[in-house]
Amino acid sequence: MNTLKLVSNCFLRPTFRLCSLTNRNATTVIDPPDSPDIKIPSPKVRDNEPLEQRRARLLYQSRKRGMLENDLLLSTFVDKYLKSFTESQLEQYDKLINGPSNDWDIYYWATEIKETPKEYEHEIMKLLKEHCKNLNKESRIRQPDL
Repeated sequence: MNTLKLVSNCFLRPTFRLCSLTNRNATTVIDPPDSPDIKIPSPKVRDNEPLEQRRARLLYQSRKRGMLENDLLLSTFVDKYLKSFTESQLEQYDKLINGPSNDWDIYYWATEIKETPKEYEHEIMKLLKEHCKNLNKESRIRQPDL
């Protein structure tokens, strides 16, 4: 039986970070193969959704990702920018957080660990990447108050 041993500096997550035992400083991110058996539902289309309802939905969805890293990153991002987004920017942000099937992808794109696909490379993603750099050294250890 083949077994895989993970080195202490590696993490097993939805996107696997695997290391060989000979290379203790490996940082290669290896994506698991897509399985044709797993059907991921498409996001619900919300035609004619009022602007304030859309903002409220995006605020909620940004805070409740199911992954603490994105909860903190996206909740602080929307706290700072969501109120000033135009309708087209809201559309871009909506597609960004509801399009990818894996929240780790959003995190890796924002932290620039992985290259962002062309369909998500827009002004909102650029803002998110800048926000992620935290150049002002803001404390982001908890979500902003509602």
